[in-house]
Amino acid sequence: MKIGNLKKLLKEFENDIIFNADLKKKNWFNIGGKAKVFYKPAELKDLIKFLKVLDNKEKIYTIGAGSNTLITDEVFNGVVIKLGKNFNRLSSLTPEIIISGAAVSDKKLSEFAADNDLSGFEFLSCIPGTVGGGIKMNAGCFGNEIKDILLSVQVINKLGNISSIPKTQIDFRYRNNNLSDDLIFLSASFKGKKKNSKVILETMNKLKIEKNNNQPTMIKTSGSTFKNPIGKTKKKVWELIRESVPLNIRFGDACISEKHSNFFVNKDNAKFSDMKKLINYVEKSVFKKTGIKIEKEIKILEN
Repeated sequence: MKIGNLKKLLKEFENDIIFNADLKKKNWFNIGGKAKVFYKPAELKDLIKFLKVLDNKEKIYTIGAGSNTLITDEVFNGVVIKLGKNFNRLSSLTPEIIISGAAVSDKKLSEFAADNDLSGFEFLSCIPGTVGGGIKMNAGCFGNEIKDILLSVQVINKLGNISSIPKTQIDFRYRNNNLSDDLIFLSASFKGKKKNSKVILETMNKLKIEKNNNQPTMIKTSGSTFKNPIGKTKKKVWELIRESVPLNIRFGDACISEKHSNFFVNKDNAKFSDMKKLINYVEKSVFKKTGIKIEKEIKILEN
């Protein structure tokens, strides 16, 4: 749909919409062009109404923290949705169950759990994303995954219909699940185990130290680029990359982290095409050297 027609269709939402919105600052790579429409609903009722008015006439992409997303330098010919303040709330349903909005950061959820003497959330303190994104990719580290503590997730489809899905109806896999890409995550319920908050915080601090010792920080990266090839080899994907690729390889300002070879970095002003070339080069090189086809963990937003 042309911008002019979209502006007429979405006139009542004009205070929450940006047309031709810059996406470069909305992801950790600091790469990207513009979105035809960028919408940030403050409340659920606004999102429902927006989706019903839009009536699935446009491609929709939901962005959270942008911590694992590579965005095209072109204008994304669709609607990018980022959930607003009322999706960023936390509450305790029972002493062991937490309700979290999808826009809550994983780190914030782990801290809330610790404040409430709930264990099982510690690993989330090391994941730089949001709850919604974490559920979508079954985020995990240090032997834990978000599915381990999830009870249910509330979602909305692109026609504005809401449903609640219990974990028992979701087929979680390594960094993936069978939920439709057409769903937008709204909130989720999680269950932990009671433990002294001092012990929980000590565990979180140990995990943070281990992460900082092994992974780059304070740089323009989107974390793990590829998934570990579980079932194909006992080696981690970073090991396969080190064996297969000259680690000083660069495409423009896109390069491989010296600290962790599965972290790709925008050294200065890398373009989308630079980073995509690096990703494709590494993927092909690993296959050529080892015969193992590695899968991307990061999401790529392009037309």
